[in-house]
Amino acid sequence: MKNKMRIGIGYDIHPLTQGRKLVLGGVDIPCDKGLSGWSDADVLTHAIIDALLGAAALGDIGRHFPPGEAQYKDISSLVLLKKVRDKLKENGWQVSNIDATIVAEQPKLGGFINQMRQQLSQTLSINIGQVSIKASTSAQLGSIGRGEGIATYVVALIECISK
Repeated sequence: MKNKMRIGIGYDIHPLTQGRKLVLGGVDIPCDKGLSGWSDADVLTHAIIDALLGAAALGDIGRHFPPGEAQYKDISSLVLLKKVRDKLKENGWQVSNIDATIVAEQPKLGGFINQMRQQLSQTLSINIGQVSIKASTSAQLGSIGRGEGIATYVVALIECISK
């Protein structure tokens, strides 16, 4: 019999670049730079995906959605998250809760947190109260502090739904 609950940790970081839109948690954030990546480079959703896959011992985001494959070019990370939600269900798991911290100097994200929570909870088919998102800075230290990128840390709890 497998454990009734499991926890997973996710992390992602992408550099900021000109000519891309900034998407976090499936929400377009007004900014003069966006995140560089093969998909929409949504670091929040990518870290959630890794946390969920890790909790279910199903590998990582790169194993399921390899960068460089044409089908994933500029794809919405919410599409990938929905696929992960379905894969969890196929394996007898459901999301219990998500706790995320986005680390960015700019832009200020506080006004977008509830939109992100709403998008993610809808995609995962869970209540918005099961999704916590916080925004922090790195106090101008390191590459993130210099405004060169955005990182996200996530902890996810899943629970067994199979007999």
